[in-house]
Amino acid sequence: MTIARRDLILSAAALVIGAGSAAAFGATRPDRKLGYAIVGLGSYGLDVIIPQFANCAHSRLAAVVSGDPIKARRVAAAHGLPDSAIYSYETFDSIRDNPDVDIVYVCLPNALHAAYTIRAAKAGKHVLCEKPMAVSVAECEAMIAACKAANRKLMIGYRCHFEAYNLEAMRLARTGAAGKIRYVRSEHGFVQRDPAKWRLKRALSGGGSLMDMGIYSLQAARYMIGEEPIAVTARESTDRTDPRFTEVEDMLDWTLEFPSGALAGCQSMYSANQNRILLMGDAGRIELEPATRYDGNQMWVGKDGRERAVLPPGGPGKTQFAGQLDHLATCVSSGREPIVSGEEGLRDMRIVEAIYRSAREGRTIRLDGRA
Repeated sequence: MTIARRDLILSAAALVIGAGSAAAFGATRPDRKLGYAIVGLGSYGLDVIIPQFANCAHSRLAAVVSGDPIKARRVAAAHGLPDSAIYSYETFDSIRDNPDVDIVYVCLPNALHAAYTIRAAKAGKHVLCEKPMAVSVAECEAMIAACKAANRKLMIGYRCHFEAYNLEAMRLARTGAAGKIRYVRSEHGFVQRDPAKWRLKRALSGGGSLMDMGIYSLQAARYMIGEEPIAVTARESTDRTDPRFTEVEDMLDWTLEFPSGALAGCQSMYSANQNRILLMGDAGRIELEPATRYDGNQMWVGKDGRERAVLPPGGPGKTQFAGQLDHLATCVSSGREPIVSGEEGLRDMRIVEAIYRSAREGRTIRLDGRA
């Protein structure tokens, strides 16, 4: 991510880009809220995303897609949706005939992201896909190709690009509040207790903590330093006798090297609780803890420690979830590209595959094409 791109992220996300001309992408009246179909009524889609439409200025709930017809009817009734706005996974493709649905939000297990993104694009709908974008580079490339072929927008659910504290930390780093950034520490994890959870099944998740919490660590390193890494060195620590980790990894620790000489030390884990981003520069530090939670994040700046708590200018503002929903809606209306497009998800997945390879082979993997 170049400095110019980071500037774009800061300005675009902070303002949640206003709607402009709609001619290129078929939006109708400028005052019309764009309709989302939520694909997957698990805890995230149902309990986190759907309630956020109440905070949106440009987005609304228009349809639900679920394998549980009873749940789907209950959710639809609670939000005033007609029976025609209810889809099963088998009938999903008929969403092409619903003009109330402009955008499909894929909130399914990782291994299903590519299939439903491609199906949505073929149905003529724009797509917001949860992170990680997919389970392989090849799947990410197929998703991008499908959306381009259909002339539809593709955005990845990197909500922290719309979170007030992360935006302010990016701004402070860019403006030199800590001097030249030399080191970033980014740690994300929680205790995954139930061995039956889909995130611990490789066929659905594509991997363990790296494919879940590790995306936050990787993203933070990239958007805080504002560069693309050129090399990665990783190692894994997993107790394979633990029934939770028979298929996927527990903890991964990796170091990213950047062109400026900055380093990022990152971790993901499913056996400990951590949520922190630390930026160390030659003139001070910027620290967020917690850094990327749904709410309650905090930030400090200082030279030797947590010397001064920092609040985002204007307060927290619009929630990060409403921010990302409205951002894609306004991108669809204006014809602009999302600040966290499919290409951004592809960049992450290329690094994720290199992290796994480094840990497996026990060596540094170059990311810049050098041997």
